Amino acid sequence: MRGGGGRGRISSSDVASQRALNATAPKVERLVPRIGELFRPHRAKLTLTIILVLVSAALSVLPPLLTREAFDVGLFPKSGGPNVPVLLQLVGAMVLLWIASAGLGVWQTFLTATIGNTVMGALRIRLFRHLESMELAFFTKTKTGVIQSRLQNDVGGVAGVLSNTISSVVGNTVTVIAALVSMLVLSWQMTIVAVILLPVLVIAQRRVGQVRARIATKTQESLSNMSAITQETLSVSGILLAKSFNQQPAEVARYQAENENQIRLQVQQQMSGQWFFAMVNIFLSIVPAVIYLVAAWLLLHDVPVTAGTLVAFTTVQARLMFPLLGLLRVALDLQTSQALFARIFEYLDLRPAISDRPEAAMVRRQRVGEVAFDDVTFRYPDAGEDSPPTLNSVSFEIEPGQYAAFVGPSGAGKTTVSYLIPRFHEAAGGRVLFAGDDVRDLRHESLVANIGIVSQETYLFHATIAENLRYAKPDATQEELEVAARAANIHDTIASFPGGYDTIVGERGYRLSGGEKQRVAIARVLLKDPPVLILDEATSALDTISERIVQSALDAAARGRTTIAIAHRLSTVIAADVIFVVQAGRIVEKGTHTELLASGGEYSRLFAEQASTLSVE
Repeated sequence: MRGGGGRGRISSSDVASQRALNATAPKVERLVPRIGELFRPHRAKLTLTIILVLVSAALSVLPPLLTREAFDVGLFPKSGGPNVPVLLQLVGAMVLLWIASAGLGVWQTFLTATIGNTVMGALRIRLFRHLESMELAFFTKTKTGVIQSRLQNDVGGVAGVLSNTISSVVGNTVTVIAALVSMLVLSWQMTIVAVILLPVLVIAQRRVGQVRARIATKTQESLSNMSAITQETLSVSGILLAKSFNQQPAEVARYQAENENQIRLQVQQQMSGQWFFAMVNIFLSIVPAVIYLVAAWLLLHDVPVTAGTLVAFTTVQARLMFPLLGLLRVALDLQTSQALFARIFEYLDLRPAISDRPEAAMVRRQRVGEVAFDDVTFRYPDAGEDSPPTLNSVSFEIEPGQYAAFVGPSGAGKTTVSYLIPRFHEAAGGRVLFAGDDVRDLRHESLVANIGIVSQETYLFHATIAENLRYAKPDATQEELEVAARAANIHDTIASFPGGYDTIVGERGYRLSGGEKQRVAIARVLLKDPPVLILDEATSALDTISERIVQSALDAAARGRTTIAIAHRLSTVIAADVIFVVQAGRIVEKGTHTELLASGGEYSRLFAEQASTLSVE
């Protein structure tokens, strides 16, 4: 049984959880069609990219043909000396050919970078949206870091594959074949040329490295922002908060905005240096043509130049080595990406354990405020089959406007009651009734819209107080914020801050005291104005003075609402209309404070025990 209603520990190990996930992982042979589906919306651009690749590869075959003509017609005609006018035409054709190839290369890179990063961005949003729809139990047994890794490292790790695989495989394969066919002779002169050009390549790499370093810095900053959003919204506390206020769509929108910024930066990173390299390629491609003119000059001056030297020179230009390295790199990326894609689809294949039925209805307003359990039994999903249920045949009724408290020792199942009412967990047996209907027959969005939750673990975003309050009501006016803050006994404190409602609360509200954070959380719930209020040990972590202030705010918030208080300190629920005593997953007593004390049962024993502890302190 999970202590404190299931907050404290995970009963199954991380290894067991991973094995369970691996059991549902997609098979490798099914990955290719699914990856192909990701590119379906981009078929037109993909077709254009493939056409550009084939055209570029075809153009790479033309230089040997022009070289042959330069030898046979321009340099070594059957009669007479070199035909300079014809040679100039051939040289001009070669220059135009390399310029066209460079331009096609830049265009092709832009298309592949845009397609790949857009697909990656869509995949990331799809995974994030899917995770927002998962049930609370998924997040209690999965580390936040693991989830972040799926979103950031795994999806980011396939970016290169998504961007470059098609063009690399098609282009490099055709280029290698063309280079092998056109390569007739090898010579030491080619090695000399390659060595001479190495400084140019080093300069190019250095320049591109500086540009990409600046872009990479911005890219990492954007990734950090995305990780922060992930940590805030997909942790247990964050997802509980989002579900409590129906803010999943807003979280997806916030994440999507940063994701679009990331797409833009990734495209810039892919494109950085492309024109610079294009100019370098043009320069390297013009060199053979210039050599033809130099060779003509040498021949006119009776300096012997062999045809093999020229052929070797024109075929070297990385027409074989670089494409081969490219193919090897793609093969390695594909091997690596299979595991990454499998992990991504593994999460996408998970189905939420809690979802709306097709015929789910809205909450009936005329009976809102009624809450009841009808023979409810519940065991946490990761608990062993032989372990006793957290709740065992629990039944109770709470009338509209009633203040009901659940008390009992730690681990009795009190907090579990608060999780079942908004259907954050699903009852294994019996019925949880809200406004007279089984919660499984209600639309979850409508259900949580009528429930406000204040828990012991207050969660505030690293934002202003006003932004934290407006999480409950994005269009709330300043006047509405102040009304809610006054009702929660926090307005005067906020007004005393130099920034007022624009004060940044810090990560998880660390700049506020425990009591201040709790009262901001109460004001946030009051801004939502729900008919049913759940207080889950909202003052148990506070000191005595803070507890009194917060308890006063809670009492004010409870007026006119059905209030369900999960309490450890019995002194906070003395005025409750009805108190349910929970022990070992069962309700063992029910009544008012006075009635339960007079009965001399478990409540009386707990009250006496706490009173004795306070007197000793």
